[in-house]
Amino acid sequence: MHSLADLGWTAQRSAELPSADADAVVGRVSRIDRGIASVLTADASLRVRIPNRLLATQDTDQIPTVGDWVLLAGNEIDRVLDRTSALTRKVAGERTRAQVVAANVDVVFVVDDASAAPKGRRIERYLALVWESGAVPVVVLNKADAAQDPDSAVEHARAVALGVDVYAVSARTGVGLESLGEHLTAGRTVVLVGPSGVGKSSLVNAFRGEDAMFTQDVRSDGKGRHTTAHRELHCLSSGALLIDTPGLREVGLWASEDGLERAYADVVELAVQCQFRDCAHRTEPGCAVAAAIDAGELDPARFGSWVKLQREVARVQDRRAGWERAQAGARLRAQQRSYRSAKARNDLDRPHPAR
Repeated sequence: MHSLADLGWTAQRSAELPSADADAVVGRVSRIDRGIASVLTADASLRVRIPNRLLATQDTDQIPTVGDWVLLAGNEIDRVLDRTSALTRKVAGERTRAQVVAANVDVVFVVDDASAAPKGRRIERYLALVWESGAVPVVVLNKADAAQDPDSAVEHARAVALGVDVYAVSARTGVGLESLGEHLTAGRTVVLVGPSGVGKSSLVNAFRGEDAMFTQDVRSDGKGRHTTAHRELHCLSSGALLIDTPGLREVGLWASEDGLERAYADVVELAVQCQFRDCAHRTEPGCAVAAAIDAGELDPARFGSWVKLQREVARVQDRRAGWERAQAGARLRAQQRSYRSAKARNDLDRPHPAR
């Protein structure tokens, strides 16, 4: 049994809760299975229904996800409370749909494999996603026990994760896990993200001190296997809340460019020094970016990744704007049809003067 404070509830949240909801049952979503949510409250762990009006909405702020604080009405979720952070990605294969991976998160462990070839571009993409969410990223390089040179893996990660803590750890042997303890403190919510096969479930087991989750070895071709099939919130003995997630096959960026500016702060700082505001950073005179690349101070691959992700975000924003205009037009046409229909009914009901 846990108190709401044990689950991350704060005095500020209590103060912001409308007086009309003071007596409502508050809980935190720990897992979701096909329209049914597992919700932890101050009194129990409940399985409640997610009503269709929430599942069918296009507003991701109202679709419950793991980590959400919700108000319950009977055996179903009434509504989702405001989020302090939301780790949101574009749904793979969808042009204008987003998915909130986890909500109300303080820290995101971006997990990668220390024993594999460095994946700087992948880490950069994850960091942009995390900075956009409002949480703080930490890069965790697991499987350090299998790495030939874990220190080199850390240095490669630090080169792309500017201002971000980077740790080499081993879930199997426990090496380095104590360094993550400062992030796993009472009341703090941490989520693990990363591709399949990097050992996220093994880390959950290590943090919980038990084999809480089934794990698998990587495939013969070196690619990861999907172990976790769902997202779930776990309560640790330290008082921290830990959310495990399935491996993400695609990390599509969503929202705005804020996350990119944080993840590529060095490139952005150079770009603002360029002589022309619309500099393409190629052959223009006075281009600080080109000068830094020529001087070996900026990795051209990192610059290329920044340009690529900028274009990706711009495309998503354009599609979202077009979709939102189409939705607004559809609502206006529906209102007009409703108005004409009501007017026609009133005209039929109005008594006609006798001839």
